[in-house]
Amino acid sequence: MTGENKILFSEIQKFRQAWIWIIILAIAGVFWYAFITQIFFKIPFGNKSMPDDYLAVFWLVFGIGLPVLFYNIKLITEVRNDGIYIRFFPIHFSFRKIPFDQLKKYEVRTYRPILEYGGWGIRWGFKGKAYNVSGNRGVQLELMNGKRILIGSERPEELFYAIDVSKEKNK
Repeated sequence: MTGENKILFSEIQKFRQAWIWIIILAIAGVFWYAFITQIFFKIPFGNKSMPDDYLAVFWLVFGIGLPVLFYNIKLITEVRNDGIYIRFFPIHFSFRKIPFDQLKKYEVRTYRPILEYGGWGIRWGFKGKAYNVSGNRGVQLELMNGKRILIGSERPEELFYAIDVSKEKNK
């Protein structure tokens, strides 16, 4: 790559927690069962079954769409010569850039995803905004405007080091 866009750190994280997949597949399984039972076998699903066309829409959304969405979600973090780039695919269509000159301070830290941010994903909490998909470690950024952004990482020390080296080169 050219000098300005050279990638110094790259990490791609996906939702891999078994408990999340158990919940998603259980929800999908209920809709698959309901769809097959009611559409193919003509046995109403539940005491007050919904119309077939509504059930088909719910099956598409929760039986197929939800698992496909979670399978494809990934947090991409890159440190380049000109800043930190974050993309939560497929939510973000392009990278979100945090230029180094906007960084006031940054540190590796352990956090409590549920208590501090309400869970995983793109989250807003009392301590600012978080981008995370698993674990409880990351790099906390504090921007010049006072905003705080946490980037969850499986390799927070490497992320910190890449930011530190790149920021120093850009002074």
